[in-house]
Amino acid sequence: MTIVPSNSEKENKKDAGVMKERKAASKNVPVDEIKDDADDALPVAPKPKASRAQLLSAKETAADLKSDATLRPQSLDEYIGQSRLKTMLTMSIGAAKSRNEALDHVLFYGPPGLGKTTLAKVISNEMGARMHMTSGPSLERPRDIIGLVHQLEADDVLFIDEIHRLSRVAEELLYPAIEDFVIDLTSGKGHATRTMRLPLPRFTLIGATTKAGMISNALRDRFGFVLRLDFYSKEELALIVARTSKLLKVAITQGAVDAIAGRARGTPRIANRLVRMVRDYGHFQGAETITEEIATGALDSYQVDAFGLDATDRRMLEILIDHYAGGPVGIETIAATLGEDSDTLEDVYEPFLIQAGFIQRTPRGRTATPQAYMHLKRIPSNQQLNIGQLTIDSIKE
Repeated sequence: MTIVPSNSEKENKKDAGVMKERKAASKNVPVDEIKDDADDALPVAPKPKASRAQLLSAKETAADLKSDATLRPQSLDEYIGQSRLKTMLTMSIGAAKSRNEALDHVLFYGPPGLGKTTLAKVISNEMGARMHMTSGPSLERPRDIIGLVHQLEADDVLFIDEIHRLSRVAEELLYPAIEDFVIDLTSGKGHATRTMRLPLPRFTLIGATTKAGMISNALRDRFGFVLRLDFYSKEELALIVARTSKLLKVAITQGAVDAIAGRARGTPRIANRLVRMVRDYGHFQGAETITEEIATGALDSYQVDAFGLDATDRRMLEILIDHYAGGPVGIETIAATLGEDSDTLEDVYEPFLIQAGFIQRTPRGRTATPQAYMHLKRIPSNQQLNIGQLTIDSIKE
């Protein structure tokens, strides 16, 4: 294997050589006798450390990509959770296979980390078909779409992640491809323009998006199935944690499994990430088995509380309650007070806080729920008490 140095590495070596020549000249000795001095070496920027906020982010990281190859289920029987969706897919896949046809096009939408890509791979495996993976931002020009669909064979699965980010031109090229299994090619200019319609084999398009509202109605209507993935229950996450621990050969107690599942924010990707983190913490402590105490200590050290909230989540709730009397308050105001971008709050932090019942989104802004007061051990106003039917004693407990 040949490693080609980058331009920055070449410049560093060149600067180091110049420094050696100057030192040799000052000491009046040959350059070869000058040894490399660590103090003279150019400073190397330290590798960035993963922030604690990344631990509870549902966005896929490099570490997630590494482990996903072994942790992802390969069939619907192995897939845990989303029972309603699994039942529908099982019937549709069975019917398509009995007719020896390709499955109808499928659109998955929902928060990140819930298994949209995994389900696409499971469908491909269940159909016994090849899978071609790409993303919406990478399909900018017409030739990108044309080159992609011409690689397809009969019954293949084409998976487009972040399909809401398709360009308008690419989207319009896909319309006849996914509806009539043809693609229109144009050649020449002006009066010499010619249009050709080339047939395509029947294939299955699977789209995935976290923002279904940004997909045009014309594209959405061309999918046979539009399926939403919901957050997972603690029981489902406990099964995922137990399965992941077994695959990673981590000895773990049921108490530790429940502790991890309860703090995984309803997201399998976060649950798998927490398992790896707790495993490393246990190895550092010299423990052969991960107990509930070890798992809780590991999660507490990363500021992940019993509800799966991190420091930013709790700070957001504190701002709502302490600064703005529980709301309502606009997201821009919260973002300015917190020092975060409003889009980050809406896309990363808010979905789980709303799903878990800590925040309500109203026409006038965001409001903190009685559950948020209870979690932060704050005393709500009489209005909040009436809404949530709480008592002062229950808050203090």
